[in-house]
Amino acid sequence: MTQMSDLLTILPVFIVVIWAVLLLLIDLWIPKGRKGITALLAVLGLATALGVDLAIQGQTSFAFNQMVVLDGFSSFLQVVILASGITAIALAYDYLKRMDIEHGEYYVLLLFSIAGMMLMTQAYNLLMVFLSLELLSIPLYVLAGFARSRTESEEAALKYFMLGAFASGFVLYGSAMIFGSTGAIDFPGIVAALNNGSANLILFVIGAALLLVGFGFKVAAVPFQMWTPDVYQGAPSSITAFMSVAVKAAGFAVLLRVFLVLFPSLADKMTPVLWMIAVLTMLVGNVVALAQNNIKRLLAYSSIAHAGYILMAFVGYGNGEVATNSISSALFYLVAYGLTSFGAWALVIAIEKEYGKGLMLEDLSGLGKRYPWLGAAMLIFMLSFAGVPLTMGFWGKFYLFRTAVQAGNVSLALIGLLTSLVSAFYYLRIIVYMFMKPGDRELHIDKWVSLVLVVTALAVVALAVFPGLIFEWAAQAVMLLQ
Repeated sequence: MTQMSDLLTILPVFIVVIWAVLLLLIDLWIPKGRKGITALLAVLGLATALGVDLAIQGQTSFAFNQMVVLDGFSSFLQVVILASGITAIALAYDYLKRMDIEHGEYYVLLLFSIAGMMLMTQAYNLLMVFLSLELLSIPLYVLAGFARSRTESEEAALKYFMLGAFASGFVLYGSAMIFGSTGAIDFPGIVAALNNGSANLILFVIGAALLLVGFGFKVAAVPFQMWTPDVYQGAPSSITAFMSVAVKAAGFAVLLRVFLVLFPSLADKMTPVLWMIAVLTMLVGNVVALAQNNIKRLLAYSSIAHAGYILMAFVGYGNGEVATNSISSALFYLVAYGLTSFGAWALVIAIEKEYGKGLMLEDLSGLGKRYPWLGAAMLIFMLSFAGVPLTMGFWGKFYLFRTAVQAGNVSLALIGLLTSLVSAFYYLRIIVYMFMKPGDRELHIDKWVSLVLVVTALAVVALAVFPGLIFEWAAQAVMLLQ
């Protein structure tokens, strides 16, 4: 029988799910031309859940026979995910109208996906990991193809579904292998089987490798990144912006918890593999981005590269106190990347004339001169992506490189530094087009997109003045990781 304490443990998730169900019913009575009401109601639900999540920061509890856990780690990441959801709705408000794809179910599907992400941060059982992964993914398959009259959107949805199902299969099969080796699917049971020596280590290692492959798809790590450019380009830009931040945060949440709790004994075996994946992800993401002229594809490969930087911190996950600093650095980087990415995607949404049109680098020509505030905001975002001082991106990379050196991975830190220098070329290309190429294009930027641009730009600079505040919060979250 479900106890009240169980519901309190998943209260923010419960609020989002109930709100999504009610919103699905309420939307039936909202006229077609006024779906903005649905958007505002969705924001209200997410804001309520965010307020509850902030109120329970620092608490630790288990629920449903230890299938889910509430701790500082999950609370921190749920703040990131809920804030990402609110920002994504702000970006979609006018965009869906302009692209003639405004439907109330967009916001309902978004809420269900957010609930899956939040549940994934709390999953403490391999079955719960799989269920939350599917709750996260299935609405996103639909949202990627939400512009169903556009071939590009349908293609993006199909590719995302096919490869997403493929990744889910790896997670499920890996979970089965771990169950077969330990006789348990709950995290405490798996750890107990390992500690008492009753686990079949060969099956266990195979299961861990399969889980790594499945989660690698979700965070777009090389060589599992092939879906990212096509899906990012074909999906509606508002949902692409959400995926670039929230899906990455949820993917790394489960990856970090599973490996830190279940696989510390495999650190020696996994370190070379993780090292190679991190290096390949940084190299492929940055090098291929150099050849891109479509802004959405350029940002897609940029997203892949940033997954590689986060994986740098993950390489030393079995190294005691260094691991704590490494994971704190990864969480800090997720915040810095999220703010910067939403700002960059807000500009993409602002310049998109028709669905998928007006998104080449040449379409940026002259915008920096014609709209100085827009050019200044984009300059901040590109400098932050590149890791230039006085931005959140600089501190994010500083913390990551520092923890890599502390863990003895000096070569990995050097590769990260060199690839960051490579990335500066294609990030600065955007600024060159905006300020140094002639153009007289006019834009209509709605108030919500403008608000996202201004707030994220200010946050990227202002929070860089006091980076310790976010880092200490992240470090506290890792200390409470169960």
